[in-house]
Amino acid sequence: MGKAYVIISGKGGVGKTTSTINIGIALTELAKEVIIVDANLTTPNVGLHLGSPIVPITLNHVINNKAKVEEAIYEHDSGAKIMPASLSIGELKSINHEKLPEIIKKLKKISDITLLDSSAGLGQEAKSAIKAADEVIIVTNPEISAVTDALKTIKLAEEMKKDVIGVIITRHEGKKWEMDIPTVKDMLEVPILGIVPEDDSVKESQKMKNAVIKTHPKSRAARSYIKIAKKILGPEFLKEQKKKDDEKKSAKEKLGFFRRLLINLGFKK
Repeated sequence: MGKAYVIISGKGGVGKTTSTINIGIALTELAKEVIIVDANLTTPNVGLHLGSPIVPITLNHVINNKAKVEEAIYEHDSGAKIMPASLSIGELKSINHEKLPEIIKKLKKISDITLLDSSAGLGQEAKSAIKAADEVIIVTNPEISAVTDALKTIKLAEEMKKDVIGVIITRHEGKKWEMDIPTVKDMLEVPILGIVPEDDSVKESQKMKNAVIKTHPKSRAARSYIKIAKKILGPEFLKEQKKKDDEKKSAKEKLGFFRRLLINLGFKK
């Protein structure tokens, strides 16, 4: 069975959805089966970010027993799978957030990693997303109001007996008015999973309806999200990846040696 992470922030507008999408697609590129769930039912944005704002079957239909889980999953061009929420205001009237954990449990059976893009704040919707997840990832900006709200979110997760594996600091510019990273870490008392710099490539990728790691793979933001994805997978994954990289390097060196030998023997030019 796979694992479910909720990516959440106490404050809106900090880059939570952008982070969820880019981490999800980065994990897909690292050969993991990933499903990105738009658990922000009141103001969903995952579909908008990825160019699929309106789809025939959504998470809302699954919650209301009008469709099966598998019917609400769509594959993005990146290879990642997404479960969008409905943009229809009418479908919000009968939403039962308490059904979300049951749905996520089913998704964990068919994926390695399920990422929940939660609503901002600490309301019932956010609580349901935290309850549905195995572990929590916090997103914040390096400014006092966002970090304070992040701290409240951490305390809520702890009260709900959920492990907060770390925080992602987004839109970092290194300006004097920003909180410095050590202070943020001391205040939140959780590991820093990564720091994503302020990067115009992110805005450009949103206009292109795709993840920045796909549209601008060499950008600073893209490199940051890939590092974060690897960190989420943990040291065992990094160890295994290093082993594979070393094997590829060794095979390449052997191939180079035999090629040089054949050239010296006159069999190749």
